[in-house]
Amino acid sequence: MKVRRLTSRYLGPRSLAASGSLLLLASCATNAPQDTWQPKGPNAKMIDDLQQPVFAVAGIIGIIVAACVGFAIWRYKDRGQPIPEQTHGKPALEVSLTVIPALILAVVGVFTFRAIFDLARTDDTQLVINVTGQQWWWEYDYPVQNEWGITQPIISSGQLVLPIGTKVLLRETSRDVIHSYWIPALNGKRDAVPGRVHTLRLQADAPGIYAGQCTEFCGLSHANMRMEAVALSDADFAKWVANQQAAYQAPAEGTLAKEGESVFLNQCVRCHQVSGLKRADGSLAIAAPDENVWSGAAPNLTKLMTRNTFAGAMFNLLRDACRDDVWRAESAAFGEKYLGGVDESCLNVNDLRAWLRNAPEVKPMYANPALLTDTNGKYRGMPNLGLSESDIDKLVAYLLTLK
Repeated sequence: MKVRRLTSRYLGPRSLAASGSLLLLASCATNAPQDTWQPKGPNAKMIDDLQQPVFAVAGIIGIIVAACVGFAIWRYKDRGQPIPEQTHGKPALEVSLTVIPALILAVVGVFTFRAIFDLARTDDTQLVINVTGQQWWWEYDYPVQNEWGITQPIISSGQLVLPIGTKVLLRETSRDVIHSYWIPALNGKRDAVPGRVHTLRLQADAPGIYAGQCTEFCGLSHANMRMEAVALSDADFAKWVANQQAAYQAPAEGTLAKEGESVFLNQCVRCHQVSGLKRADGSLAIAAPDENVWSGAAPNLTKLMTRNTFAGAMFNLLRDACRDDVWRAESAAFGEKYLGGVDESCLNVNDLRAWLRNAPEVKPMYANPALLTDTNGKYRGMPNLGLSESDIDKLVAYLLTLK
């Protein structure tokens, strides 16, 4: 039997064909929520208007260069022929190959500078939201703004909620390392840096959910540090604000949820705040994450079931079918579906229970398990609380009441 030896003669074309096929397949996504080529707001549209002609020009130049290189490789392959005429020392060609790219870059630079300054404007914003990044989740703090009905601060995590057609100013910072906030459909990236405040303007054209991702490597669960922006009509945003400020409703006595409230008070309130929650003696339960968590903060769980995600938007609170129903809702129906929150029939109970059972197992917190706590005994992320299955049942029932 003959065995044909694979040489560069065969490997080259095959490798090229394989690479081309992979590139083609990688560009065929039909459901890409973080697609930079589908702007959903004026700021992202400004970026898209800039990148479209730049990519077109770069593509044309790339094709010309590739064709020239390919021709040179084919035409002047060493076949024993004399060395071809050299172009060194031809000033006209050298000057042309310097001036033409410089002119192209100058034109691109002018439009880029204009876009950068336009995107940096903050004097026309209408709603302010403070955004804080930490390993590995985002906190959203809505300060008092009476014109929007926000009469007391609203603190949430995972999902940024904003009204459509409104210029929203994000004031970004970080509690630990550098993070980077990016929701491609609404604007470009902006770093969140400890000790500094960077601003970013967002505006959504239509109701819906827009996905994003931290884009600055920030530790072990960097890839799990996601975010979503939820855009609502003005009327639906007003309903959301009213609900977020509504008084805490304690579970009814004698219910599983009431038992879950006790478990929460015994275990979770050390780090997580639920506004209005009271202890048995009538005093307000105040979380102390600064005493227990390395970064000094944990997600505020007030109205948790009005969100679609948990654990830094790594997991969905809604089962896939219910979540798809919200994500794919028509603009007119989106607000009603989103504001419906999460009920028992749609709760993604498997992921929620896995998280409560052993959070570090499902979301990496630190590479060395021995360093899950620092020298002062503070946790790095959500710890394994050692809850029994009965306690988890009770907690799930209680969390479902946080609407």
